[in-house]
Amino acid sequence: MSTDNLLAEWAPPTDVDLATAADELVAGMVDEPWGQASPSVYETGRLVALAPWLTRHAGRVRYLVASQHPDGGWGQPDGYGLVPTLSATEALFVTLRRPTGPGPTRAELAAAVERGLRVLVRWLADPALSVPDTPAADLIVPDLVNLLNTHLDELRDTPVVGLDPMWAGVHLGLPARMDPARLTQVRNGLAVGAPIPEKLLHALETAGEAARAARGVTPVPPGTVGASPAATAAWLGGPEVTGPARSYLDFVASQLGGPVPCATPITVFERGWVLSTLARANLPIDPPADLVRSLRAALGPDGAPAGPGLPADADSSSVALYALAQLGQPVAPDCLWSFDTGAHFCTWPGEDGYSITTNAHVLDALGHHLATVPAAPGRYRTTVDRLAGWLCGQQRSDGGWADRWHASPYYATVCCVLALHEHGRGPAVSTAVARAADWVLATQRDDGSWGRWAGTAEETAYAMQVLATAGRSGLSGLGAALARGQAYLLSPADRTDGVPLWQRPNNVPLWHDKDLYLPTAIVRSAVIAALVPVARRPELITPALPT
Repeated sequence: MSTDNLLAEWAPPTDVDLATAADELVAGMVDEPWGQASPSVYETGRLVALAPWLTRHAGRVRYLVASQHPDGGWGQPDGYGLVPTLSATEALFVTLRRPTGPGPTRAELAAAVERGLRVLVRWLADPALSVPDTPAADLIVPDLVNLLNTHLDELRDTPVVGLDPMWAGVHLGLPARMDPARLTQVRNGLAVGAPIPEKLLHALETAGEAARAARGVTPVPPGTVGASPAATAAWLGGPEVTGPARSYLDFVASQLGGPVPCATPITVFERGWVLSTLARANLPIDPPADLVRSLRAALGPDGAPAGPGLPADADSSSVALYALAQLGQPVAPDCLWSFDTGAHFCTWPGEDGYSITTNAHVLDALGHHLATVPAAPGRYRTTVDRLAGWLCGQQRSDGGWADRWHASPYYATVCCVLALHEHGRGPAVSTAVARAADWVLATQRDDGSWGRWAGTAEETAYAMQVLATAGRSGLSGLGAALARGQAYLLSPADRTDGVPLWQRPNNVPLWHDKDLYLPTAIVRSAVIAALVPVARRPELITPALPT
């Protein structure tokens, strides 16, 4: 179907449609205060291995078997499949050693394990394998490789019914340039009761037996260790322990029919991103006072965490500050100064590397404060200009940006473009924003979408926001690109019921945690926001339509 026919068949949604969708999204955050996120293969696999006594265990095993790809792996391309494939394969291997229960048959489990082992042998033997910069990968990969090698060694003396004997003694290697020394250091420290950095609690399960009731580790309300079901299960150790941690696990395990998300609760993260996105798009949202108060309450002297059990970070803090300011409830952003390294802002003190999008969000928070508080100290102006210059210096040669918290460059690019457009100044900023628009125009797919691996509603929304923000007068192809992007978002998500894609985005996990995940409400807010400029500014598209 041509773009013209799609535009004729799917009229642009009105502001009322978008406002209603935004109101429903806000109401959903009230109804589900822990946040809305896709299940994680990695985290689900760890619960299968660590807590078979937990409610809905069979549902988790079924999920792992059903989500395996035909090639034997799990997860996304470009190295993103390694962590979930290691976790799922190890969990199903453990399940094979246990008495048969409800769920997949022993033959189905054995076949899944062997497919997983075959693909892992191939990947880990490839010197070109690149492990993406996802949280705790340098702990998770050595831990799971060691567990699988132990299982394979044990096959020599204790065969497993259904598994080919040829797997006995097979050994998996570590990816090139990956050193297990940090995992050893963490385990040794826990064994002697050394304090563990708060950010490592999210991956406490990698500590093995040392994680169980580890000294100095205490669950925080609502009973979580590191906002992680796997970390909490590792700390709990077994079904005989009762209390908040067990209640937390029972609740999380019952929400999605068995599989679990990687991080929960993510209350501050979800509320900050959704409210800031909708408010920035000038949608007339009126969030409940309690919801807004929860964001204010999360901001302490050190900032705000994404959720309970996680350390305060500059990213969550900045977005919460920006959302509150947009909603007319500003809070002075003084908590951000503790994240200033002098060149850029770290996500948290001691961060290895840096985050482009964290710095874009800090620029949003500081820039908005500078623009609305005339008496703001000169430090704000200096820092805003420094951050804008730093972000321009991080732009890729093709005009986009990439970041450590998201697999898609379209997310990093929209974060930078929005912040630079609003708060940057000077020719370097103008050039960077224009180059970003040119890159987005050049990378649109034939069906009108944008995406790293395939077209997605999420990435298309980011690309359209870049064009609507940075598209300069006379930019060739701007109107046609926006029209095609709109047509893609308004096209049916499922031909059987006709619900448009913008109301039911294609659920592709792109956000970084221990494996990739999809924060459902956050992605929905981005898609809704992307249609606002098109609905309100038809001149962006009109020149590209037939006269």
